[in-house]
Amino acid sequence: MSGALSPSESPALGFVLTATALAFAAELQVRLGITVFTEQALAAILALGLAIVFLGTRATAAAKGGPIPWFDYLLAALAIVVGAWLVWRYPIIGSNIFRHQTEAFLFGLVLVPLILEALRRTAGWSLVIIVVAFIAYGLVGDVIPGKLQGRTLSIAELLGYLAVDNVSIFGTAMTIVCTVVILFVFMGELLSRTGGSEWFTDMACAMMGRSRGGSAKISVVASAFFGTISGSAVANVASTGVITIPLMKEAGYEPQVAGAVEAVASTGGQIMPPVMGAAAFLMAEFLQVSYAEVVVAAIVPALLYYGAVFVQLDLEAARKKIPPVPSDRIPRLGPAFHAGWHFALPFVLLIYALFGLNRTPEESALWAVGAIIVLSWIFGFRGKRLSLGNLTRAIAATGGTAADVVVIGAMAGIIIGIMNVSGLGFGLTFVLVEFGEQSLGALLVLTAIVCILLGMGIPTTALYILVATLAAPPLVKLGISPMAAHMFVFYFGIVSMITPPVAVAAYVAASLAGSKPMQTGFVAMRLGWTALVVPFLFVLAPTLLMEGETLDIIRAILSASFGVWFASAGFLGYFMRPLSPFRRVGFAASGLMLLVPATAFTGAVFVELAGLVVAVLVVGAELLAARRARPA
Repeated sequence: MSGALSPSESPALGFVLTATALAFAAELQVRLGITVFTEQALAAILALGLAIVFLGTRATAAAKGGPIPWFDYLLAALAIVVGAWLVWRYPIIGSNIFRHQTEAFLFGLVLVPLILEALRRTAGWSLVIIVVAFIAYGLVGDVIPGKLQGRTLSIAELLGYLAVDNVSIFGTAMTIVCTVVILFVFMGELLSRTGGSEWFTDMACAMMGRSRGGSAKISVVASAFFGTISGSAVANVASTGVITIPLMKEAGYEPQVAGAVEAVASTGGQIMPPVMGAAAFLMAEFLQVSYAEVVVAAIVPALLYYGAVFVQLDLEAARKKIPPVPSDRIPRLGPAFHAGWHFALPFVLLIYALFGLNRTPEESALWAVGAIIVLSWIFGFRGKRLSLGNLTRAIAATGGTAADVVVIGAMAGIIIGIMNVSGLGFGLTFVLVEFGEQSLGALLVLTAIVCILLGMGIPTTALYILVATLAAPPLVKLGISPMAAHMFVFYFGIVSMITPPVAVAAYVAASLAGSKPMQTGFVAMRLGWTALVVPFLFVLAPTLLMEGETLDIIRAILSASFGVWFASAGFLGYFMRPLSPFRRVGFAASGLMLLVPATAFTGAVFVELAGLVVAVLVVGAELLAARRARPA
């Protein structure tokens, strides 16, 4: 993901984009008594986002860093003109599209190619090919035989529909991006500029620095803190990795391990409540449930993910004799907390507004943003306070960063619109349900692979919109809990960040660590292995999502916790000392069996009991062997 624009290149466009999104989220037009259609605000934000991409991202890699060519100025101007035209004409066209089909077609004729070109520049050819395939289906779907045959439209009808209808480009995906996601991008930008990310790192160092392998644990905690807000694992790696990766290498971790730790920790921030890179709010919207339900469901899988990472890092430190961080580099917890305690208050306010006051995500985020601004101006951090100039630059930078997500939101709208108008969504669901009725396991594996492929390099929020639209409905139709289905596709979309061959977060971390990208990606997969296993388990037994009887939930959590510990030891090959191949297999097998909830399927309780027996045997054998070896 390129990060379309640096504020120094065109701060005005970024500033206006963010200001428009903030005003829209705050419903400023309603408070002022001005009638503005949602689609008008979205059209303005999309036009600005497209212009930012064309001015900030060159058409080819060879032209990167060079002057802006004349045709990029032309494309940016065209995006602004068509956006302004659409803002002005939408109330008339939207009220009766059938009387203005030619004008709607002209909008689509210009807007859709601009979106595709901006998408190519920011996300690469893979997503462009996917969108073009959907557009082609909308034009010729009637010639496809079988259950995937669809209703087709003429090129004029289809482009007009995509540009104007409120279930397409300017539908749910763009609305959520512009009202929720941009606010959290802004929140992350403010935290970065006011010292929040430094404070998180200091707190992580104070809490974890004195334990063995403390440098790696600092990376995990700091990246998890910041990753929940940033909404981009890649951006998180780039921002925190420059500090944590050298610290880990200096302590004795191999470069590929240091890079993998940062990639896994930053990726995990996207699945860690309460914010989950803003995906929690999207999931609540898709499922039509409260935000609290999503947060509660996400807690156990996220803790298992980070539990596996911590266990492996601790055992790796024991095996390699990696010491704690030198004491002179560890801040004391009290003074570290006191220096930036006010950074915790916006999170408290955010959670209170969402849970206690039942406010909307956008309103709650606005409150949190306001708290960061006021508290940073009053208290500052390390002698620095948020100035008006710094606030202005943060607003402009947010627009540059958010432009990529806006473009991907428009892309998701195109796909959703075509699936609706052509009937492809129904046909695809029907085919996959038919396939799943023969083998649910095969459908889950196929869905996981599709989500990994779709998720390559896409920011969290846009990724979730895409996989929730395409991959979740068939699972729900087969009787899987809607929450479990959406969590399943979300997890496998996220894990694409650390899964070769295109593990973007791992590759960025590898460049910082000076390690081989593929090698770093495979180490990251080993560290984050629970993200590949646990989703299958909570689909079969939603007890891991806090659904079901209380005793079953408690039992599943305890069993899974021990399972993560033993399986991680087996995968690493170390417990109290290096494990023999036989005992290594025993640890891994016992851990995986303990992970299986007793309610997963008929006879699952015996799998869990077998795992417990094997665990007792291998752990007991290791304890006895260690006791015998101690005198020697």
